[in-house]
Amino acid sequence: MITLVNKDSLYNIFGVQDFDLLEGAIDNMAPSLVEYYLSSFCDSSDEMYFNKRDVEESISIGDYNLYIDYSKNIYLEVLLMNDDSTQTLW
Repeated sequence: MITLVNKDSLYNIFGVQDFDLLEGAIDNMAPSLVEYYLSSFCDSSDEMYFNKRDVEESISIGDYNLYIDYSKNIYLEVLLMNDDSTQTLW
């Protein structure tokens, strides 16, 4: 699932001014807190098409990937894992 992220909100949450400083801020935070903040952007069901050829930079954080394109739009990709081991045997 890929969603368009409001970059001002993203930058405010992590206390940075631009995408270049974002990775350093993420590295200085607890991974669970970073994933909590990123998951808050996934609440909307506005899944959209994203052409990965337009990616200028990317940051990978566990099951999350942040991309910035040449138009300075930021996208969040969530890698969904299908876990069949939780199904019952009945």
